[in-house]
Amino acid sequence: MTTIPTLPDAAATPAATFTPPQFGVGARVTLAVMSERYADIILAAIRSTDPTGLTLETGVVSTFVGGAEPDIVRYLTDLIAAAGRSGHHVSATVHFSRGCPGEVICELPGGAGPLHSEIPEVPATGIRAAGEWALYPLDDGGRPGTTPDHMRDIYAAIDYATANGSFVASEHFVTRLEGDLATVIQTAAAGWILVGRSVQHVTSHLTLSINSPSAL
Repeated sequence: MTTIPTLPDAAATPAATFTPPQFGVGARVTLAVMSERYADIILAAIRSTDPTGLTLETGVVSTFVGGAEPDIVRYLTDLIAAAGRSGHHVSATVHFSRGCPGEVICELPGGAGPLHSEIPEVPATGIRAAGEWALYPLDDGGRPGTTPDHMRDIYAAIDYATANGSFVASEHFVTRLEGDLATVIQTAAAGWILVGRSVQHVTSHLTLSINSPSAL
């Protein structure tokens, strides 16, 4: 298990008693498959992926995936891997969010949410992915007793990516990741969860590319 960087600790807040849906924990995902059979491939991937424990809502642009972090990470990994096993070039965009300002339901008392001591573990898929990742702590109010410092938390997330071998480089506006699909998704989720220890509202964007012809 990859060592998680140490972030400042603080007393629990009332938000720690909220369930993941109440706290606005979720993601949005959009799949694109470069094939004339894209609809069949995407629908087959959806049918083969277990949604247990999650709320799914599909719109005209993306699908909302709501629930606990481990279930979200598992679902996204399985869904994107299923599409990637088609052998066609697959692009996936994922938007993680927690802390829920602007959500459909948001009645939080303020402060960061539940502490997470471990990052969700997901078995390797055997599918190599390249990703561009950005992390956004959206509140410097932080937890009581914690000095706000959003760059400290971003650097801790990048340290995690370096430790698990998925970090490639810092580029304009993004961090470049590569590795097994499960590791790349886990890395983006890890940063999101780590920052969530000290900041209530956190979002993270991840764009993935699998089987890209430009990588040949």
